[in-house]
Amino acid sequence: MSLQRERLNNVTPALLLLGQWVELAGWCLVAVHGGLLGMVLAALAAAVTFRRLQEISHFAVHGVLARGTRWNTLLAEVTAHIPLGLVPVPVRRRRHVREHHPNATVAGADPNLADLHRAGLQPGATTARYVRGVLHPLTPTGLSYTLRGLGVLAREPGAGRLRSAGPVAVATAMAQVFGWEAAVFVYVVPRLLLYPQLAWMSLLVEHRWFDPDPVAGPPVAVEAGRCLRLYPRNMPLALLARGTWLPYGDLYHFAHSAHPAVRWNYLPALERSLRGPDYRPHGLLLGESAVLLRHRRALTHVPVARKNVRAEPDPSPKPRNVCSGGSGALLQETREGKEPHQAPPLPPTAHAHSHE
Repeated sequence: MSLQRERLNNVTPALLLLGQWVELAGWCLVAVHGGLLGMVLAALAAAVTFRRLQEISHFAVHGVLARGTRWNTLLAEVTAHIPLGLVPVPVRRRRHVREHHPNATVAGADPNLADLHRAGLQPGATTARYVRGVLHPLTPTGLSYTLRGLGVLAREPGAGRLRSAGPVAVATAMAQVFGWEAAVFVYVVPRLLLYPQLAWMSLLVEHRWFDPDPVAGPPVAVEAGRCLRLYPRNMPLALLARGTWLPYGDLYHFAHSAHPAVRWNYLPALERSLRGPDYRPHGLLLGESAVLLRHRRALTHVPVARKNVRAEPDPSPKPRNVCSGGSGALLQETREGKEPHQAPPLPPTAHAHSHE
């Protein structure tokens, strides 16, 4: 933690976020001049870039991307939330830090689990309903939620009109500078369909949503019972996930859940020092331990009522403060997670998580 505090600054996060938009400009050129194949590649790449923006800003929501709350909020708003049409950072922080993290997988308390339930991923769901739930952002119902989320931004307190104008301004600028192909395939299609689906898949592999093992104890023990670790031994798929739909530490969600104030670049080393989780699936869809197959099996069983299990304070001594703000005040370590979508009731993340 001391090393993280020493390296924390406001310049490198800003450059990292700016670099994502420079990359998007390059994909605009590919969409305009690359023909049909270029349009398809640009749409996929833009969706991945939006996921990166979501995950980088996720650490700003936790207060560990830059120095001080003001800079964290400013960077997240200007480079991700406003241009992508996400909810205000304080709203995401409340949902993610205060509501999701301490209550992950707890029915009636976890907003992310409520999103999954609204999509039809509930006990007793038929196979067809389950498939629609897994692909929810790509369905007409999911698209309507995404559009509704963008539509209600104007009613947000404060700069609601500015926030609602963000997506329109970005798409218009792309069309004016590069051409209509850029606006459609680098912004509209990725923002409305592809990015929401990637964020939704990220949400599905964060936890054992429908069959967690409730454990009382310190945070590491609690999270080991309700988290999972995808691709523990399949390095090619792990690298692919880290570079596309599970970027910037999202593959290490167990380590993040146990210590949410640790930035993504330290999570691999942190994970190696932790014990758990017990569920370490080798695949997303194929294989006996596949995540989507386990979720499906869990939803065929009658759920058992359980208590809202919160992590007990960890008796081991460790630093509580994670970074110093611009005013010199120390930001306290927060328990936060990732929000999948924007305002109304479903993601996609930002996963937060809404992936976060």
